[in-house]
Amino acid sequence: MDFKQINELKAGIRIDSFYVIKSASSRMSSNNKKFLDLNVGDKTGEISAKLWDASSEDEELYKENKLVKVRASVVEWQNNLQLKIDKIRLAIDEDGVDVKDFVPSAPYEAEDMYITMLDYIGKIKNKDIKDIVNYIIDKAGDKIMNFPAAKKNHHSIRSGLLYHVTTMLKAGDALSKVYTFINTDLLYAGVILHDMAKLEEMDASELGIVSEYTIEGQLLGHIVMGTEKIKEAADKVGADKEISMMLQHMILSHHYEPEYGSPKKPMFPEAEMLHYLDDMDATMFDMKKAVDSTNPGEVSDPVWSLEKRRIYNSKFYKESRSEQDNI
Repeated sequence: MDFKQINELKAGIRIDSFYVIKSASSRMSSNNKKFLDLNVGDKTGEISAKLWDASSEDEELYKENKLVKVRASVVEWQNNLQLKIDKIRLAIDEDGVDVKDFVPSAPYEAEDMYITMLDYIGKIKNKDIKDIVNYIIDKAGDKIMNFPAAKKNHHSIRSGLLYHVTTMLKAGDALSKVYTFINTDLLYAGVILHDMAKLEEMDASELGIVSEYTIEGQLLGHIVMGTEKIKEAADKVGADKEISMMLQHMILSHHYEPEYGSPKKPMFPEAEMLHYLDDMDATMFDMKKAVDSTNPGEVSDPVWSLEKRRIYNSKFYKESRSEQDNI
């Protein structure tokens, strides 16, 4: 048996490999037997797979966003490759597989990004602000480690929320050395907390894949939910009312426009900077994603999140950009 990625599969071979279930449905065959119709994949592609004579237990176990090990034959059906599964099981820690081989992931380890975030919390001097941030981060627990920042748009990758937050913290840190009047306690807190309610807004697996928005997320959204988190935290730690109000305002205003969910526009410098840091980081992520999927010297397909702009991948700076990625 050979471990094979999707792009290595050929008709007639047998494989013993790990894949993520992208979709799963239970169906009945022509002889009235239940089978699972799966779509499985890794970072190289996807393929249809069939588990014949499936049991009710199989139907319960093998669902969307599960990482599984399969033993299967690669067959050709109607001019397309397909897996005929002989054995299947859920992946376990002892398998030692790297999740990043199967789902898009942040370029840094979650543990390292989490430590970076804690370092910035340590820089907050105001006790009330630090207590509010620590209360919310403590309540988030391990869930934050693999959580994406979105379902489809920017940072919709495993550990995307931490990646988004730590990138913004570094950018905000640099800008505060230019705009020296900025209160970094407020800025760092706003950056860390601005999307923290996404943990409750979306349902995501430990693979960092969002299956759906929660009812609370659909009815309220992470902006309203985020202000409620801050108020709860401020009440619990006995924080100053003005500090609580300013942090809530930063969450309320960080999308800037009512049509994007913000009922207020920023009314003090730290709130304004939070908005632009958030917008810039989202834009840079989507631009890099477009560039990375485009051949040098060509333009990308229209990018919906960038107002359907096409992004150019220059031959000129390809080498220097690669060097930067490795720093």
